[in-house]
Amino acid sequence: MAINIYEQCVNPVTGETFRAVSIDPYVFKMRWHTKPGLPHSGVEHIHDKQDEIFYVKKGELKLLVDGKELKAGAGEKIIVNKGKAHVVLDTSSELDILLEYRPALDYDKLLQCFEGLLNDGHTDEQGHVDIRMLAYMMKKMRCKSLTRPAQMSALKFKMLLNRYYFIGVFKGWNKLYDKYTK
Repeated sequence: MAINIYEQCVNPVTGETFRAVSIDPYVFKMRWHTKPGLPHSGVEHIHDKQDEIFYVKKGELKLLVDGKELKAGAGEKIIVNKGKAHVVLDTSSELDILLEYRPALDYDKLLQCFEGLLNDGHTDEQGHVDIRMLAYMMKKMRCKSLTRPAQMSALKFKMLLNRYYFIGVFKGWNKLYDKYTK
């Protein structure tokens, strides 16, 4: 049975929660909540085809965008334009964020895969999902919402997707992909 992204998903390591709010062709909205003092599972990354908007509902968001530290409190927002490297710096306060991805593209299916991997425990000790498995799924779905590590070029990342796709074919990861998305 497919992952229902409208139900709350909890990262078992960090306690972060994720829940889709709405989707249409122009925007995908989701809630992201962190607990005070706990690490979060984010790494510096780039959305090549989407803008990401952080609407702070609670707490103070500290975000590094292309080397510049930005802050936003409750009622404020930070816009990260496509192609900009960014990472959340600090989660010492509780954060409740409404995230928007513009355009929506196929972020809903990407979130299904991400949450499925979390639910099935395919994470490391820091709560990051298994990047090999997520890369396989991104390639399998011909992901338009590609989110890549900031330190990696788009070309190198596409080569990595191909590599993990072939590994996933041999390891039978298609069964997990089908479980999460169908």
